[in-house]
Formats: sequence, structure tokens, C-alpha cells
Amino acid sequence: MKPVAIIGGGISGLAAAYYLGREGIPSTLIEAEARLGGVIRTDRANGCLIEAGPDSWLARKPWALGLVRELGLENRVIGSNDDRRKTYVARRGKLIPIPQGMQLLTPAKPTAVLASRLFGIGTKLRMGLEWLRRPAEHPDRSVAEFVRDHFGDEWNERLAQPLLAAVYGGPPERLSVNCVLPALAEYERRYGSVVRGALKNRPAKAEGPLFLTLKDGLGTLVDALQKAVAPSSRLVRGRVLQIERAGGGWRVRLADGAVETEHVVAAVPAHEAAGLLRRSCGEIAQVLDGIPYNSAVTAGLVYRRPGFDRPLDGFGMLIPRSEKLSPAACTWVETKFDHRTSDEATLLRVFFTGDAADELIDAGDDAVQETAHADLSSLMRCRARPAACRINRWPQSMALYTVGHASRPARIGELLQRLPGLHLGGNGYDGVGIPDCIRRSQAIAAAIAGHGVGRPSRDDSFSKIEGCG
Repeated sequence: MKPVAIIGGGISGLAAAYYLGREGIPSTLIEAEARLGGVIRTDRANGCLIEAGPDSWLARKPWALGLVRELGLENRVIGSNDDRRKTYVARRGKLIPIPQGMQLLTPAKPTAVLASRLFGIGTKLRMGLEWLRRPAEHPDRSVAEFVRDHFGDEWNERLAQPLLAAVYGGPPERLSVNCVLPALAEYERRYGSVVRGALKNRPAKAEGPLFLTLKDGLGTLVDALQKAVAPSSRLVRGRVLQIERAGGGWRVRLADGAVETEHVVAAVPAHEAAGLLRRSCGEIAQVLDGIPYNSAVTAGLVYRRPGFDRPLDGFGMLIPRSEKLSPAACTWVETKFDHRTSDEATLLRVFFTGDAADELIDAGDDAVQETAHADLSSLMRCRARPAACRINRWPQSMALYTVGHASRPARIGELLQRLPGLHLGGNGYDGVGIPDCIRRSQAIAAAIAGHGVGRPSRDDSFSKIEGCG
């Protein structure tokens, strides 16, 4: 077998190269950027460890930890400090904690909602009436429609919107409830009331932390993968111009040459794969073009201690669009994970998504820092300006699973059956988190090796929390 051509050196491409190498199958890994890892990168400033993109993965999704173990990094795994896990929502310039016991967007402890200052009396009464709903079958609809139907406008604006903006960078009015909140859609079908569904399916006491990461940052995973794939994968630096059929196989065209192969893995965002396939495989390119993406900007702000007049007594805060501020969310890093800050410094990670990210994507670092600091100053009661800052821009990197997306993976799978040797990796299809990307790449490698199918089944769980801190 000729080496498999893998386009894209992010976590999906690296994982595909690793699992192919484990099967004894060589690969050619093609990456246009100067570094591997995609949105995963770990920086340091003033004694703080700053993640440029995601900072962790969901512990209950096994594929990331499985890969970490194979790479010999298990002794570097740390968990989130769940005994201090609390998330706040900004409301009229103040921070109000999300009620305890929330499962996804559903109150598994209704009494905590009744005592919360986040919602008014009308919303609390609506929650009580929601208990009386009967099972119902609905076509796919937006998260906003679903949430408003069950709990009203306040629930959507003060909880669903900021949470999903932090994860997807898109409004709940566009996102598919069947793809983003499949468990809640199932509760509606089975019980009618999602509150009753959450209570009936409330998990036993959690074993272990909610989030996992690596003590020295997720960049450690990229470094270990790069080392592990070196014996079986040849790294080519260059930008791919086109993927085209070539006899019974494929030709990957670059600016200064081409790679001939039987199998090609496009481990890039769906819109990039569409551009590469448009001339030779127009039908699948059209479907891929229909998967929208949003941009993100992250700012790691380092402050000297003591930097704030309020305690960092939680994992961070969500900022609804109704607050008219630019950030979507902010993580209080030292509370969420150990080994991230020094005794002299504290770190906030600020996330801009959607329209705010589009406005800042081409702005200078000083402008992004000023926007982040100014918008957080009143909420955090900052005493001084940041001592250091790290800005990262991720254009068109966040896949949006819009209404109707649930049918796309199946349609893409049908089209791939007509295009043997073509495989699609990345976050655009059936999961946006690190474990989902690894799972898909593992399945692709198994398909190429003859052990399985090229389109893995979708994991029906809410897994899109990695990027929001």
C-alpha cells in the first residue's frame, strides 16, 4: 500500500497518522502551518501556563485518555478541581451562580432553581408546569425553540445562549437540539418533561473529575504524537491546492508537486475539505459547504497578585449577549486546574466567539487585550492592568451543528461510499471535542486497515464543553 496522504496536522491528522502507524500503514502528513497541533498549543508567560485553544477534555469520553495512555503520558494526567466547580452568569453587571445540580440545561435539583437569583418568578413557575408535559415527538428544531418551549425566554437568554456561545460561537436560534442536546430531545420523546427525564436518569455520584488535561499542558499531547508518528509518517510542509481522482486512487496537488495515494484523509475543517474537492467531487463538496463554522479569539490575561477585589471561587463565568459586552466567557484558570499559575500571578482566559470574534480577528493584540480587560474590569473589579497577555486567533474553526445537521453525516457517508479511498476527519461531523476527533480518526484508520467502517457512529451525548472552559 502506498502511504496514506493525511491533510492537516491538527489533533485529527496526528491521531490518524498514529493509528495508521500502529497498523503498520505508512502515511504522508501534509501541514501548511509552521507547527503541528492545530488549535492545541501551550504557551507560558510570567510563570503561567496558557492554553491557546482547548484546555481539557471530558473525562467520561474515553478516546482521549486511551490515546494518552498509549503514548505513556498517563502519569501526567490531572483532573479538574470539582470541589470548587461553580460557574457564574453575568447579570446587570453582577455575577450570579448557575443553580447547583444542573444537567446540561436541565434542573436536576429544582429547589436550587427556586432559590436562585438568576431567574424570575415567572420562569420558576414555568419550570413547575414543565413537569406536567406529556411525551411528544418533534422534528429537529433549534435549541432556542426547544428551551423556550420548555422553560421560557429567560432560560434561553440567561443560560442556553451564553453556554452555547462559549462552546460553538453561535446563537441557540441556529443550533440543532438533536445534535447539541440529544439527551434532552430524548427526554422529551420519552417523558415529555425534561425535568422528569433528568431526575429519572440522574447519574450516581460522579467518579473522578469532570475534566481531564495534562499537567504540562495539552501541547504535551501534540509533542508526544509527533514523536510517536515519526517512524511511520513523513511530514511534508506545504499547502494543498486540490484533491482529485487519479485512476483507481487519488492525487493530492500541492504548489510544488503532488502525492499519489490509494487513500487520502482530509483532516481539516469541512469548508476547507469542500474547497479541495470542489472540482473533482462537486456533490460531496456541496454538502460540506453546508456545514457552517464560526471564528474564535482567546486572550490569556496574566495579573499580578492580588489582582481582583472578588475571590476566584469558581471555574469562571458566562456572559450573555444581553450584557452588551464582547467576551462570551472567562475561565478562572487557577481554580479549575492546579499547576497553571505561580504564587505571584493569576490567569484569566477570555473567549470571544461569533460576531465579537469576527470583529477582533484582524485587530492587533493591544486592541484585543484592551477589549478583554475593559469588559472584565467591572465584573471582576480589577485593581491593575494585565502584566502579560497571550492572544490567539482561530478563524472559521468552530463547527456549528445547525438545525438539520443530524442528516448530514449519513448523507456524507453515502457519498463516501461512491468515493472509495476518501476519508473525512475533524470536528465538522459528529462531535467537536478532542475525544470526538480522536475517535473519528481511530475509526478512519481501522477502515483503511480493513477492520471497520470509515464513518463512525455518532456519540449521543452532550460533549461540546471542552472549548468553553
